Amino acid sequence: MRFSRPKRLVPQNTKNYPTAARLNPRLTLLNCVPYKQLSWDKSKYDATRSSNQIVNSPRLISVIVTTYNQPEWLTKVLWGYAQQTRSDFELIVADDGSDDRTIDAIDYVRNHSDLQVEHVWHEDDGFRKCNILNKSISRASGDYLLFSDGDCVPNNTFVANHYRFAKRDTFLSGGCFNLPVSISQSLTVDDIESGRAFQWNFLRSQGLPWSRRYLRFVAGNYFANVLNRLTTTKPNWNGSNSSGWKDDILAVNGFDERMKYGGLDRELGERLENAGVHGKHIRFNTVVLHLDSARDYINEADWARNLEIRQSVHDERRTWTDFGIRKTFGESTEQLRRAA
Repeated sequence: MRFSRPKRLVPQNTKNYPTAARLNPRLTLLNCVPYKQLSWDKSKYDATRSSNQIVNSPRLISVIVTTYNQPEWLTKVLWGYAQQTRSDFELIVADDGSDDRTIDAIDYVRNHSDLQVEHVWHEDDGFRKCNILNKSISRASGDYLLFSDGDCVPNNTFVANHYRFAKRDTFLSGGCFNLPVSISQSLTVDDIESGRAFQWNFLRSQGLPWSRRYLRFVAGNYFANVLNRLTTTKPNWNGSNSSGWKDDILAVNGFDERMKYGGLDRELGERLENAGVHGKHIRFNTVVLHLDSARDYINEADWARNLEIRQSVHDERRTWTDFGIRKTFGESTEQLRRAA
């Protein structure tokens, strides 16, 4: 028996099949008509596509870099931002109570580059990273926020790729390449400015052993996208390399200021996920070198408390924290509704 080829079907309730199919991938064969009976205005499709691109494109990215008394590392990090292929970003150093050496490091970079740096500081009163992050979020001018740490040196396309992959209802999850303390100390400003610091053969010559993580340096745009899709781990919010829309972060009230070291970034990402803002891997598109440093502020009690908070976020599907940018603990649901 010979079968005839079925006619191509499209929805009846739209005059623009390509746009409708793209906006609603769950369209079925119900309520469809043969494709040849449909007229398609390509100019309207192109206009719709352009408007969607504008919606997804940040007006301005504010980069927020946290630091605490690591002026040598911060100088190298800021020098990395001075080499970016895109210079249309705001840079904020979120300082958790450092001494004057950090101010000297920022001034050095300001005086030896075109980089503009805003310094947001509060007094040293123990580990209060979430507090200074929330303060910096409130100060940020951008509609899109990119977060990293003061010991993570970005490659020169770092900001550009966060611009490139920004998308509504999505946060971006990158990663970092850990360097041992010996290479962290020997890395120079010239290594960063020339780009040598991000070449796998240079790192090998410095004594770094072979690792599959070298793929981050050689993947290129096409293979980076493939490797991101093949990554089996779930994309999460991490402090070294993550970004999202400011209004999404404000909608969940920023970082929970009860959180100390250990999962404080992931807790924000978990509330974003509960709110319908999902993570996307860009770990092979964005490279940061993590300089090794001591963490003398880690303790078991804080870890246990953090895990307890994250468990409640998971179990209760929480999106909002009462201990964030707005201090809403004690307020009723009706009060929150009226203030919104």
